[in-house]
Amino acid sequence: MARIKICGITCLEDAEAAVEAGADALGFVFYPRSPRYVPPAEAMEICKRVPPFVWKVGVFVNMDWKVVDMIRKGCGLDVLQLHGDESPEYCRSFSNVRIFKACRMRNASDLEPLDAYSGIHAILVDGYHPDLWGGSGVQAPWQQLEGLSKRFNLVLAGGLTPENVGKAIQCVRPYAVDVSSGVEEKPGKKDHVRMAQFIQAAREASMKNGNGNGRI
Repeated sequence: MARIKICGITCLEDAEAAVEAGADALGFVFYPRSPRYVPPAEAMEICKRVPPFVWKVGVFVNMDWKVVDMIRKGCGLDVLQLHGDESPEYCRSFSNVRIFKACRMRNASDLEPLDAYSGIHAILVDGYHPDLWGGSGVQAPWQQLEGLSKRFNLVLAGGLTPENVGKAIQCVRPYAVDVSSGVEEKPGKKDHVRMAQFIQAAREASMKNGNGNGRI
C-alpha cells in the first residue's frame, strides 16, 4: 500500500482534516521563500496535535545542519525531506530520523547522481522547475522511473492530483505519493474535499495494483 503524504501544511485546521481523511504523513515547509513556509514555532504547535502514527515531515532547502537539527528536535519530526543540493555526507550526518532526498527531474540523467545516496530511507522525485524547489505542480516523467523504484524507496511528487494519482501509482508503483498544490485552494491553504478525494483515489489504486513496494 503506497503511503500518502500531504505537504505544505500551514495550519492546524488543514492538519486535522488531512489526518481525518487518512493521510500517513504531513509535510511542513521550512524554506522561507516558499509560499507554504510555516515558522518553526507555529509548526511546533501543530505537530503537538498530530497523532503518533502519522509521520511529521520537515522540508528543508540547503539549510545549516544545526538549524535543521534544532527544528527536527523541537517539532519532533519523523522525517527530514532535503530538497536542495545537500550532499550524501550531509544526508547521512543525521541520526535517529528518516531521510528523504529530493531530486527535481527533467530526464533520466538527473537520476544518475542518486546512487551516491544509497542507505537513506527514500528518494523523492519531483518535477523540475528552474525557479522552485518543490510545490510547482510540474509532473515528473513517470515512464523513466521504473529502474529507480527497484533501487530505492521511491516517493513520487510533482503534479499529482486526485484525478491522476491512480494512474501514477499504477505506472510507477511508488513507496509513497506526495501532494501539495494539487489539493489546494491557494498556496498554503488546503481544499479539504480534494485532500479526501486524493487519499481515497490513492488507496483504491494501491489496493487494485497490489502495491507494496518499499519498507517502513
